Amino acid sequence: MDSIGADWDARVERLTARLPVRLRDAVTWLRKPSRRPVRLAAALALIGGGLLSFLPILGLWMLPLGLALLSEDIPALKPRLETLARVVERAVSRFRKP
Repeated sequence: MDSIGADWDARVERLTARLPVRLRDAVTWLRKPSRRPVRLAAALALIGGGLLSFLPILGLWMLPLGLALLSEDIPALKPRLETLARVVERAVSRFRKP
């Protein structure tokens, strides 16, 4: 795996560690290789919900979460998601500067 993909895995680990215990346990459970069918179903449901963000309850927050779950099974997504995360971090840091 390339270094950008490894950076994505490290980012997901850091973010997972910041979650409340119950949610962290659920994400850890989903990320296990043996949970692939459940993970794919959850990822596709989240992506679909993100695309339907104009409806109540559903929102755009579901789209990146679904893509992050999907990246466990499609390694080609990891470098793209890491690059996107870096771009978003730079934009947010520029926006927050006084």
